[in-house]
Amino acid sequence: MSLINKPAIESPAAGIPLTSSQKRAFWAAWGGWTMDGMDSFIFSLVLVPALRDVLPRSGIPATTANVGYYSGLLFALFMIGWGVALVWGPIADRFGRARTLMFSILWFSLFTLLAAFCNNVWSLAIVRFLAGVGIGGEWSIGASLVSEEWPERRRTWGVCLMHTGYYIGFVIAAVANYFIGSQYGWRYMFIVGGAPAILVAFFYNRLHEPARWKNRREEAGIVRMHHAFLKLFTPQYRGRTILNSLYLVASIVGLWAGSVYVPSAITYLSERAGNSTLTGARLASYSTAILGIGTVIGALFTPILAKRLDRRIVLGIFFSLMLIFLWLAFGYVFYLQTNAITWFLVCTFFLGLGGANFVVYSFWLPEQYGTDCRVSAFAFTTNVGRFAGAGLTFLVGALIRHYGTLGTPVALTALAFVVGLLLLPFGAETRGKSLPA
Repeated sequence: MSLINKPAIESPAAGIPLTSSQKRAFWAAWGGWTMDGMDSFIFSLVLVPALRDVLPRSGIPATTANVGYYSGLLFALFMIGWGVALVWGPIADRFGRARTLMFSILWFSLFTLLAAFCNNVWSLAIVRFLAGVGIGGEWSIGASLVSEEWPERRRTWGVCLMHTGYYIGFVIAAVANYFIGSQYGWRYMFIVGGAPAILVAFFYNRLHEPARWKNRREEAGIVRMHHAFLKLFTPQYRGRTILNSLYLVASIVGLWAGSVYVPSAITYLSERAGNSTLTGARLASYSTAILGIGTVIGALFTPILAKRLDRRIVLGIFFSLMLIFLWLAFGYVFYLQTNAITWFLVCTFFLGLGGANFVVYSFWLPEQYGTDCRVSAFAFTTNVGRFAGAGLTFLVGALIRHYGTLGTPVALTALAFVVGLLLLPFGAETRGKSLPA
């Protein structure tokens, strides 16, 4: 219970101390999002050794081209699963944020654990798809829970601090890979990935629904799931739902078709430099830790920027960082013949900073929708883009297979942020407005 009394979540903004219920809501959302980040990046870290193991067992040669192709395929299936996770939104609007949050964490913990026992690429693809369904639900539920539970003046800080958990999860995954994955193999990493189920046991019966959700339910009655979902496409919300979904497509492409390839790129650069497999695994861990640390720093600066600048401008700053450093890292540094690893790690830090673009959605999206459809809107806009992201990720994998390199194909994903920057002026501006009832 000591976590609940940490002062860190009370210092960003002065005011009345948080209640025990508000603290529990924060730590449940933060813990779930941390485990999400750890689980999401575990496969990126063990991608090369896992595929080199299961591809021959599936009758497929473990060539560089095939590893690149099937990595794109598995990432695409994972993101399709994450896209299917939009179903959690209407469930949370109907049955409550707390219980749905716990169930989604339990779901992805189970299917991550099962990945440790896969002996061919197809069974691995299935369990990663199902894990994606669970992982995709936590963000929308957790951010909405904190937004509705925390005081208005501290809400932005709350969701930004919550979001640091995802990238601290990267660091946890990197540390686990350094001490466990590099020593005992990729299967043990997925066993570690099953640990979030412990979080459910800890918070079971300790977490309560937000008063805002309960009051809305008493006033308007039980919200049917399909009504919560269809409300996103009424004239009131349709325009912003479409634009928000397009912004998320850019962000998702940048993460899953771009920065997720950082560990693989470092692994290949290490091999090219003549380093051992163990050194390559540890360098991949360093790169993931640097990526996560960069994004945590970006997340902590986000509420400061959001206080002074419009939401669209803040998102535009992070989009610009992703555009520049995706192209620089994969399009130029990846092909350097000297000091490539060092400069790639430098670029990785700035990719981490740019990755804080996801933090903006954590407070911007809840500000645009009412309580009766808030999680549905969050879940839809953050997950539907993953279908497009899945297609583009598969395309990147196919291009890697065709060209025999992952540098240029991944660098081209930076173009998604050009589109995002062009669309940002049309987004809804909510700075200084209260959370809608």
